[in-house]
Amino acid sequence: MSKFEYVKLADTIAAEISSGARRPGDRLPPQRSFAYERGIAVSTASRVYTELLRRGLVVGEVGRGTFISGEARRGITAPAEPRGARVDFEFNYPLLPQQTAMIAKSLAGLERPDALEVALRPATSTGTATTRSISAAYLSRQGWSPNPDHLVFTSNGRQCIAAALAALVPAGGRCGVEALTYPFIKGIAARLGITLVPLSMDEHGMRPDAIQKAHREAHLAALYLQPTIQNPLGITIPLARRNDILRVAEKLDLPIIEDTVYGFLADEAPLAALAPDRCLVVDSLSKKVAPGLALGFIVCPPQLRESVMASVRSGGWTASGYAFAAGQRLMGDGTAAELSRLKRIDAGKRQHLAAQRLAGFDMQSDPRSYHLWLALPHHWRSQTFVAAAGRRDIALTPSTTFAIASGHAPNAVRLALGAPSFEQLDAGLRTLASMLRAREEDFDSTE
Repeated sequence: MSKFEYVKLADTIAAEISSGARRPGDRLPPQRSFAYERGIAVSTASRVYTELLRRGLVVGEVGRGTFISGEARRGITAPAEPRGARVDFEFNYPLLPQQTAMIAKSLAGLERPDALEVALRPATSTGTATTRSISAAYLSRQGWSPNPDHLVFTSNGRQCIAAALAALVPAGGRCGVEALTYPFIKGIAARLGITLVPLSMDEHGMRPDAIQKAHREAHLAALYLQPTIQNPLGITIPLARRNDILRVAEKLDLPIIEDTVYGFLADEAPLAALAPDRCLVVDSLSKKVAPGLALGFIVCPPQLRESVMASVRSGGWTASGYAFAAGQRLMGDGTAAELSRLKRIDAGKRQHLAAQRLAGFDMQSDPRSYHLWLALPHHWRSQTFVAAAGRRDIALTPSTTFAIASGHAPNAVRLALGAPSFEQLDAGLRTLASMLRAREEDFDSTE
């Protein structure tokens, strides 16, 4: 067989997918069976499947086999923009009925010409001394108070991650991340020319031995992790594991990008409280206040602050003067803190409802969280469950979206609970529960 024949076979299967002859959720035969059917070597069949994985046309589900991907035609690796579904369990922007009025009250007067004149001036990545002081006080929690002079600002949390990665990991370098993690980091890393290395996890989060193994195999430049209410699994790393991770990072001299965007829902202090010279804390106002009022924060060790500031400038990620002015008001008058308090209550109520409606199913979550991880019964597959829910006007996120290793994801979905109203939340959860109880083929027969 010529060295390019496996590509031709992959092209054939791709054409069958495009024509509809093979549909999302269809299972491909085991590689040995495929090799026998096609009269090729098993090693060649493996290359065909690898090529299909590379193109995003199939997904491997651990212990189940290889399936046509529901994302194949879209070719995406992270969520698209909100689709306007009747029940949106896909995008995790918690919204409270009263928050718009609270924000409007806080920002009253900002439309005055004198206030706007200041707010619309060019801003820098370090803001003003007043903004830094107010932000540091707002970000503080029991056991941790950042130094105002260690703060750098961007327009949102994604830009914080991009700036931190750009400052710490050279183009062509490697960054260790949780095997299932915040999906948008994949696109950020790709644009920066950075390779993400998936690190094994257990019920306590990222495994220290996985960090050491990955570093031995090829040098890591940094780590990215979410130690509190991790997205998508909801894990909060316990203190003993935090200390183990920090000991390994110290031994290997690895800086840590610590994403605390969901930390406002919990009481745990960040890793930076234990290792302030090793951790860059990234956060934003998007979850705490509203997605349209985003202001990103990076708390940097002093020796890294200049590098991070340079990354923000070169990336064009400086926050606007208006974002600074609005954020300063919301944090300074207590509105942002009150919204966080109310959202902690709201998240708990939503988790309680989800636990009731999905009782008996394999659900992993933190009762303080706005999202949960739902392992599917064996008679459902992640991609087909998402597609079936979509036909019921329910938007979900499949496990493949969060997997760093392409094509290898658990048979699960993530539910974001923050956006729907309580009526929508209840109705959506009831619908999902009925789907989970039905077999996939039985559900299809009712379409």
